[in-house]
Amino acid sequence: MIAFVSGQVAALAPDTAVVEVGGIGIAVQCAPNTLSTLRLGQPAKLATSLVVREDSLTLYGFADDDERQTFELLQTASGVGPRLAQAMLAVHSPDALRRAVKTADEKSLTAVPGIGKKGAQKLLLELKDRLGEPLGTATGVGAPVTTGWRDQLHAALIGLGYATREADEAVTAVTPQAEAADGAPQVGQLLKAALQTLNRTR
Repeated sequence: MIAFVSGQVAALAPDTAVVEVGGIGIAVQCAPNTLSTLRLGQPAKLATSLVVREDSLTLYGFADDDERQTFELLQTASGVGPRLAQAMLAVHSPDALRRAVKTADEKSLTAVPGIGKKGAQKLLLELKDRLGEPLGTATGVGAPVTTGWRDQLHAALIGLGYATREADEAVTAVTPQAEAADGAPQVGQLLKAALQTLNRTR
C-alpha cells in the first residue's frame, strides 16, 4: 500500500492534485479542504489510501494520517464507498465525525451530500464502535477557520491556476454564504462554492 506521497505539486484541479515523485506525476484525489492547503510548485506531503477496483486504481489523499484512517474506517460501513467517505471528510473533520457518531447526531451526517435520514441512522449504528472517541474538545462542523478565510480562499484559487481577478470575484460571490455560516466559515466548503461560480462564468 502507498502510505503517503511527498514531492512538488505539479498540477491542481478541483478534485485532484498531481505530485511529482521521482520524476513521475502521481494523481491524488483530494477533498477541497485538502486542496486548499496546496500550492503549485511547492513541496507537499499527503497521507494516501489506494482503492483498488477491477477497472481502476485510485489514490486518495489527505492532510494527515487521522483523515486517512477515518476515510478507511468509514468504508467498513455498508453502502459507504470511497467517494462518499471523502464527501463526509469534506464536510466534517475526523473529530467532528467521531463526535457526531458518539452523540448520535443525525443532522450532522445528513449535512453530507448523498446521506439521507435513513442512511444517517444506519451509519450511526454501524460506526458506533468503529470510529473511537473524539480526540479534541472543539465543537461544530469540520475544522473551522476562525480568521482570514478570505485570504486562504483567495490563495487556494490562485494555487488552482485562476487569475487574481477571477479569485477576487469568486471570493466576493461566496461572501454572503460565509457570513451566513454558524460560527467560523469552512474554507473547504467555500472553495467548492467558489469553484462552482467560476465554472458558471467561464
